[in-house]
Amino acid sequence: MDINTKTAIITGASSGIGTAFSSALIEQGATVYGLARSTNKLKKIQEKLGKQFIPVTLDITDYKAVEQWIDNTFSEQNLPDILINNAGLGRFGEVDKLSVEDWESMIKTNLSGTFYMTRQLVPLMKENESVCHIINIASIAGKIGNPQLTGYNASKFGVRGFSEALFKEVRYDGIKVTCFYPGSIATDFFKQVDMDTHPNMMQPGDVADVLVNILQTPDNFLINDITMRPLNPKPPSEQ
Repeated sequence: MDINTKTAIITGASSGIGTAFSSALIEQGATVYGLARSTNKLKKIQEKLGKQFIPVTLDITDYKAVEQWIDNTFSEQNLPDILINNAGLGRFGEVDKLSVEDWESMIKTNLSGTFYMTRQLVPLMKENESVCHIINIASIAGKIGNPQLTGYNASKFGVRGFSEALFKEVRYDGIKVTCFYPGSIATDFFKQVDMDTHPNMMQPGDVADVLVNILQTPDNFLINDITMRPLNPKPPSEQ
């Protein structure tokens, strides 16, 4: 895919790798609809990235709102090329102490939100004469279960299964599907679970570079999943 002039939708665009993805795609000439719930954060990103970044205040767990925005934004004259389902959250804890609210928040954001966006955008991508690409951001937690991650693991294993089934379903419609399984990335995600970032974590810009490389593969070349980790994941203080 030649990213120049393409139209991308990125959820969770107000921070972390979502912002890095937006920046990387705009550098390649794409127009990015950046979705998040924080209007102020999105506006600040637009001030930095310019008019090619279009801020969209949207809660992806609200299916009707997602449907309405897509219906009002896209048409035969404005078809999407790239969807990056990046929005996600983590709530960790032992299964008998994990609240129902935290469980449902993870499932709705990490899994249902991915389905809501994809379900509405796939028909538009099928109308696109160019090859399109859907990127789902799972986690290494979508491959490996660990204690105190039952809810997070369940949501990310769900993204893994959804992605594998989806790639087989839409490949003959000219739509690529790739699932990312990143290990620890130095973002604000870890503040959600009271953990500190450190220099040995992967950097958002490096993950964004991988994204660009995968999007730029030839049209009949598909990388359907990719795992990435820090070579040395330990904090420098533990060396």
